[in-house]
Amino acid sequence: MHYSHTVEQALGFLLGLTDEESAGRIRERIGLPAFAPETAQSRQRRLNRVWTWRSDVPSSLMLWILQEDNPELNAVVWRYIGLDAGLRRALARGIPFGPGRTKPVRVDPRLPGEEPEIPESYVHHGLVGALRKATGMAAGRAAASMVLTPADWRTVAEADTERALPGYARWALSVRPDCPPALRAQFGSHPKFTHRVRQAGVLDGPAEYATDHGPAVRVLEVLAMGGVMFPARIGAAEDALRPLVQDHLGDREEAWAVLAQLIGTFHGTAPELVVTAGAIA
Repeated sequence: MHYSHTVEQALGFLLGLTDEESAGRIRERIGLPAFAPETAQSRQRRLNRVWTWRSDVPSSLMLWILQEDNPELNAVVWRYIGLDAGLRRALARGIPFGPGRTKPVRVDPRLPGEEPEIPESYVHHGLVGALRKATGMAAGRAAASMVLTPADWRTVAEADTERALPGYARWALSVRPDCPPALRAQFGSHPKFTHRVRQAGVLDGPAEYATDHGPAVRVLEVLAMGGVMFPARIGAAEDALRPLVQDHLGDREEAWAVLAQLIGTFHGTAPELVVTAGAIA
């Protein structure tokens, strides 16, 4: 049976949540090519595949990649953060994103473009002053783009505690995927606020992406890249889906055959796909 690249990647990711013996037998049953060990060439092909990702990939996923502090990966994702001047500025300056890291990250020479222009408001009024003078969304985004380091985020939190920042500044900071969760909660906890944050692509973590987003084949294809793109975070997604795969598919070849038939056109989430395939089988 012929599978598209997307379906192959999605099925491969789910099969990776089973034991090796069962995965090999199921691959043969459903006609899925055998797993091939990663090589330098296959890694590059997988990295090149990222260029096909659509704009609907959550912004938090890009943060998980940036948290690897890998110059090669930073060059790959540069074009996906084109509207986020803060992330672009941090990349251009070699600022690390990984928790607890302080050593500057080497800037890959292939990384195109330079740091966005420094906002005049920041030049004249400093970080907190520029945020306080944000009277529109454009001004809020410009000021927020200068919040780069953990020290900057602490400064913002202290300023907001002392006197609440304007709504435009708060919103521009809240939808930054690298905004500390505690500060985002400080900015607002109303359901409408949290819903808008989610709509902006800000997620709690990979487990939420794996279980709450669809279509399943798209999500699973992205997660299949996790070992290359965000290895430090992919475990959370695997842990969220593994019990469902074991409970509803297990080593049952027929259940996997049904899943292989459904996956390409299924519009629900990955958990819904797994449960549906198991129930049909």
